[in-house]
Amino acid sequence: MFFQLVVDVSGYFAGASSGIGAVTAVQFAEDGASLALGGRNEERLEEVAKECLSKGLSEDKVLTIKADLAKEEDVQRTMDMIIKHFGRLDVLVNNAGVVDATSILGEDLMKTYDRIMSINIRSVLQLSKLAIPHLIATKGAIVNISSIVGKRVCPGFMAYNMSKCALDHFTRVTALELAPKGVRINAVNPGVIITPMLDVFPVSTEEVREIAAKDHPLGRAGECDDVAPVIKFLASKAASFITGETISIDGGRHALCPCTLVSPSIVEDRG
Repeated sequence: MFFQLVVDVSGYFAGASSGIGAVTAVQFAEDGASLALGGRNEERLEEVAKECLSKGLSEDKVLTIKADLAKEEDVQRTMDMIIKHFGRLDVLVNNAGVVDATSILGEDLMKTYDRIMSINIRSVLQLSKLAIPHLIATKGAIVNISSIVGKRVCPGFMAYNMSKCALDHFTRVTALELAPKGVRINAVNPGVIITPMLDVFPVSTEEVREIAAKDHPLGRAGECDDVAPVIKFLASKAASFITGETISIDGGRHALCPCTLVSPSIVEDRG
């Protein structure tokens, strides 16, 4: 790592039971941070907690919270438990999210839209609102886990695209509103990352890797270890002059224009 977090940092990781959230939590644990781990799958949460404890944390420094962030009462209970247990909050990582296929032509559009927006936007808004007084007290930071589809659309996943675009704007506007309070808010925008979330797609992980190798200029899909260090950086004092930023972690995909009229061979032929 190119920086260290101070050992008295207390952070909450929404969606910490797997994928990016789990890997990020373990990396925070390596620096001695106190961790509140949230998710719906209690068994997987406990597995992540054990991995964090294996990094040398005492048991009182890891709190697991089973919660469905689509439920307002669970969001409120989550914040109450964090403050009761740790007495402070320095970092909020908004990683909980869902993805599903949606189209303006789809029959279940509104039902799917409501479910996606409830988790990807509404829960983030409520949880951040509850966290802000505590983050103001510690001059803390929020890191939102967005997606490259907040910047470049992926047809067939309309509601997910919209939720991540909204999350990017939420990041920017709240960053400006809270800058005078000393609270920083940033987001990361991963491309295709190999996580359990990919299970919603009707293709194998290997097929996803093959497709991603073509869609990402660096020639591969991303891994959770590609994203976690950037989240950790944005939450740390090393990023003390960065706020309102949305950082693409996508192998260059954000810069790619999906134009089949101009192929690399044509560019090479024309010098």
